Amino acid sequence: MNTKTAILAAAIGAVVTFAGPAFSADDSKDQTEKCFGIAKAGKNDCAGATHSCQGQGKKEADAKEWVKLPKGTCERIVGGSLTAKS
Repeated sequence: MNTKTAILAAAIGAVVTFAGPAFSADDSKDQTEKCFGIAKAGKNDCAGATHSCQGQGKKEADAKEWVKLPKGTCERIVGGSLTAKS
């Protein structure tokens, strides 16, 4: 490997190392919200009151099931709520 190739490889490696990800996990948390009461049966995003896994919701529009949506979207949807209803 010649000197120019070694310098180029080192420069590319440095750029890749210090560039980092385009967004962090914390950014995605700030841009989404849980929306209760709108999930279709079997289309919920996470654990609910009667099960421990996504996709196990049995009832359409169950007030205790949620899906993750972009922030500000939930309250625009009919039946959508930012909190679980009993």
